[in-house]
Amino acid sequence: MHLEFFPSRTLTFYLARLFVTRILAVLVMLVLVLQMLDLLGESGDILAAPGNGQAELLYYVSLRVPQLVARFLPYSVLLATIITLATLNQNSEVIAMKSAGLSAHQVLAPLVLAAFAISLLSFAFNERVVTHATAALDAWQAADYGPIPEDPGVRSNVYLAEGNDILMAATVSGTGNDMVLGNVTYYRRDANGMIVEEMRAPRAAYTQAGWRLTQPKRFRVAGTETTSLASATVAAGITPARITITSVDADSQDIFTLSRSIDAMKVAGRRTTQLEAAWWHKISGPLSATLMPLLGAVAAFGLARSGQLLVRAVIGMALGFAYFVIDNAALAMGNFGGYPPFIAAWSPFLLFALLGETVLVRTEE
Repeated sequence: MHLEFFPSRTLTFYLARLFVTRILAVLVMLVLVLQMLDLLGESGDILAAPGNGQAELLYYVSLRVPQLVARFLPYSVLLATIITLATLNQNSEVIAMKSAGLSAHQVLAPLVLAAFAISLLSFAFNERVVTHATAALDAWQAADYGPIPEDPGVRSNVYLAEGNDILMAATVSGTGNDMVLGNVTYYRRDANGMIVEEMRAPRAAYTQAGWRLTQPKRFRVAGTETTSLASATVAAGITPARITITSVDADSQDIFTLSRSIDAMKVAGRRTTQLEAAWWHKISGPLSATLMPLLGAVAAFGLARSGQLLVRAVIGMALGFAYFVIDNAALAMGNFGGYPPFIAAWSPFLLFALLGETVLVRTEE
């Protein structure tokens, strides 16, 4: 019987349903509270843009909520694990299940299965919804919450230097020769690297001769004079291909698009360690929800009347939050090359899987 993880279909569905409903309840509570706090902080900037009103606030919420769901779903699974298992322990349901011959792993199996299903849904949600919402929100924020870019593939905050030219753009839309830059700033430097000229334009389009600025304002450092021009062509050495491989944001690209971006950067001889770590974390991140029942299992076993239920719940919560801290630290190490990308993304997962299993075996009474 101990080799069968789901000996009772009724018990499996009961525990899974109990667990999933608590995950949803905790997630909704966290997202509502955090979204209200976030909206309070951003509403002033949103409404400061001319023409913005309630519709723009709701649009901001629609872009921010998917990010909050993706970020705090593993936390919700952890908290729901603690609540579910502590409640079962308090009501002596764990004792009843163990008296029926179930092992600790059989008690946890329905929760782990439900968490794995949530991990798969989280991965699909991140790839199909969160990436698009992140790209749109980044572009909107780069435009200071001005007119919303219509291009769903718009990118933001590009910085490029080539020879004596420095080109910056708040937004980038289109691809190839059809690429268009928004809120452009161009700097020309002398042989000593000192800036001698600055141009600012609302728009720039690519031509074979360089980037054609629309109605730029030019400032010359030597004469401290500012002039308005009908157009100007600058930065002939900066091509759309260079911008494409420079403005790669892993959070706003799905896993397949990110793979192509990494390949393009490798061909160009660029460093891809950070993007490769982010690629692996797109898989290990959602899968972390599967770990939470194992890390929080310490709250399920042990007699409730012993007075240690609260201590066990705190230990389970500490293990879960320690995982998120170590995961972020390992990812940061991977970003600057301290760890190989695969190790940076997966080592915390494997480490805490072993740690959770060890704690479960050692603390079960």
